[in-house]
Amino acid sequence: MEIEKLYPETKDFIWGGNKLKEYGKKTDKACIAESWELSFHPAGPSRLADGRTLAEVAKKSDWGENAAKFPFFPVLIKLIDSADNLSVQVHPSDEYALKNEGQFGKTEMWYIVEAEEGAGIYLGFRRDVTAEEFGKAIEDNTVLELLNFFPVKKGEHYFIAAGTVHAIGKGCLIAEIQQNSNLTYRVYDYNRKDASGKGRELHIEKAKQVANLHRFENCPYSEAYNGGTRIGKCAYFTVTKYVLTGEKKLSADRKSFNAVTFVSGQGTIAGREARKGDTFFVPAGYGEYTVNGNAEILVTEV
Repeated sequence: MEIEKLYPETKDFIWGGNKLKEYGKKTDKACIAESWELSFHPAGPSRLADGRTLAEVAKKSDWGENAAKFPFFPVLIKLIDSADNLSVQVHPSDEYALKNEGQFGKTEMWYIVEAEEGAGIYLGFRRDVTAEEFGKAIEDNTVLELLNFFPVKKGEHYFIAAGTVHAIGKGCLIAEIQQNSNLTYRVYDYNRKDASGKGRELHIEKAKQVANLHRFENCPYSEAYNGGTRIGKCAYFTVTKYVLTGEKKLSADRKSFNAVTFVSGQGTIAGREARKGDTFFVPAGYGEYTVNGNAEILVTEV
C-alpha cells in the first residue's frame, strides 16, 4: 500500500452538531455527531478515494506485526461533536464482552480538539459506591450526582478504561481513539425522545455488572517521545501528539501502521495536502515519511 487519505462514514445521532462540517466532513443529514476516521468496523467502515473500504485493501502485513496479533484490527478512531450531552454509559472489559456478547470490550481515550466555555466531561465515581447505590441513582435519575465532572479545554487528554462510567458533555469536539468495538451500555439518557417519540434503549443490568464502582483517579499518560508527546498507551493503541511548525520526519516500521490525524491547522504528508480533520493511513513497513506545515497531529499506532 501507499499512504492513503481516509474518507469516513458519518453518524447523525440526536446529540450531534455541525462543527465537523468545518473539518471537511460531509453529510446529507441534519447533523454530524461522529466521523469514523479510521475504521475497519462494519457499522462504519472508512474508505479510500476509489470507494473501496480500507478493510478490503489493507492486508495484515499493512497493519503491522503488533496489530496482526489480534483476531481483528484492534483500533477505531472517531471525531465527535457533542452539541448536546451524550448518554451516561459504560463499556465492558474484554473478559465480560467475550463471554456475554461474543465480541471484545472497549477501552478508549479522548483528546479535546475544541471546547466551548463551560464544557466538560463526566468520568468515574467521585467516591467508592455500592452496587445498590449505583442502581438506586439510576432509578432516581440522579447518577450524575455520583460522577466526577471535569471542565475541559483544548489540548487536554483523558484515558477511559473499560468499566469507567462516563459521558461527554455538550460543547466538546473530541478525537476518540478506542478499541475496535461498538459495544455500549447506557444507564441514563436525560429522558430524551427520538423523532418517533421513543426513548433510546438502556442497558442497566449489564451496566451494573461491568461498572468499576471505586473512586476514579484520572492519571493521563504523558511522556516525551521522538520530539512529540505520547498521550495514550495501552495494549490496543499508542497515541503521540506532534505540534508542527515546519518539517518533521516520521516512520512506520513493520511493527505497526501509522494513522495520522490532523486535528488543527494544515500542511502536507508525503507531499499530499492535508487540513484539519483529515486522517491518513500509513501502512506498516512504509518507512520514513515527511509531515510538514503549521498543524497539530495525532499519530496512532499499535
